[in-house]
Amino acid sequence: MTTPRIAIAGAGLGGLTCARVLQLRGFENVTVFERESSPEARQQGGTIDLHAGSGQEAIRAAGLFDEWRALARFEGQEQRKVDPVTAELIEHEPPEGDFRPEIDRGQLRQLLLGSLAPGTVNWGLGIGSAKPGEITFLDGSTAEFDLVIGADGAWSRVRPALSPAVPHYTGVMFIETRHDNDVPLLDLTGQGTMVADDEGLMLWAQRNSGNHIRAYACMRAREDWKPSNAELLELYADWHPSLQAFLSGELIHRPLYALPVPHTWEHTPGVTLLGDAAHLMPPLGVGANLAMEDAADLALAIAEHGVREGVRTYESVMLPRAIDAQERTNAGLLDMVPARPLRV
Repeated sequence: MTTPRIAIAGAGLGGLTCARVLQLRGFENVTVFERESSPEARQQGGTIDLHAGSGQEAIRAAGLFDEWRALARFEGQEQRKVDPVTAELIEHEPPEGDFRPEIDRGQLRQLLLGSLAPGTVNWGLGIGSAKPGEITFLDGSTAEFDLVIGADGAWSRVRPALSPAVPHYTGVMFIETRHDNDVPLLDLTGQGTMVADDEGLMLWAQRNSGNHIRAYACMRAREDWKPSNAELLELYADWHPSLQAFLSGELIHRPLYALPVPHTWEHTPGVTLLGDAAHLMPPLGVGANLAMEDAADLALAIAEHGVREGVRTYESVMLPRAIDAQERTNAGLLDMVPARPLRV
C-alpha cells in the first residue's frame, strides 16, 4: 500500500497539530501549504490557555506535552475584575492547578513547527481554491491528493468545496492595543487577565510573556468603524485614568465574525475542515483549543480507520461538538456585550 497523500491548507495551530500527529502515526506524505512567506511573516496573536480536556489532550497526542509544560505560564491563569470608575479590584481568581495554563500563541506555533519533518510546510504557496482531492494554488497550478484538509481559518479557500457558508459580522468590535514593560499597566493586569465592564463597554488586558500586554476595548459598533485614540477615549471618558491608559498607542481594529449555527455539510470523500474553517465563533477562549482537538481527532481517526472512514468518523464527532461550542460562545458574546443600539 502507498502512503496516502494528505494536503493541509494553513500553518496555524490546527493545521500543524494535524500534521504532527499524522507524522507520529507513520504518515510521511503530509504537506502543509501556507501563503505567508515564513513563520515570521506576521505576529501570531496573544496568549492562549490550553484546556485540560481539549488542547492539552491534543498536545499529548502530538507527543509534546512535556515541552509545552516547560513553556506554559501557570501563573497566567489568574483572573482579575476591576471597577471601571475606581479601578479597584472587585473580583479575583488566583492561579490554581493546571487546568488552563497560558502560553503565547507564537511559542506554541514554533513548538509545533519544530516538531515536524523538514520540508513539511511549503511557505509562500497559497491556495486559491479546492475540490475533493485537488488543490488549485494562487499561481494557477494544481495538485492532486487523497485528502485535502482545510485548516485555513475564517476566510477558508477550502470551505466552498463543502459549504456555501461565509462568516457574518457579529456586531461586536475589538480594538487592540499593545504595551511593553509598562509597570502600572502590568500591576493592574496582574499575572493573567484583567477585565472591566460598564454599560456595554468592556476592556480586557492579557499579560503575555516578556512583560508584554495586549489589551482589547470591546463594544458594539459598525463593521467599518475605525476610531482615533481621541474618539475611543471619548467612549471611555467616565473610566478611571489608569484604565484609559490601556487605550493609548496604535489601534488595531478587529471586527468579530462567526459562521452560521449550525454549520454542517454532507460528508464528501477527499476533503474536510477543522478549526475556524469549520466553525468560526467568537473568541472567548474556545477556538484554539477546539482547532487542536479537531486536528488530533482527525489524525487519530485516519490512523485507525484509513483516510475515507477516518474522515467520516471524525466529522460525526466534530460537527455536533462544534455546534455546541458555537451556541455557547454566541450566547457568551451576547451576555458580554448585550444587543442594543450601536454606540458608534
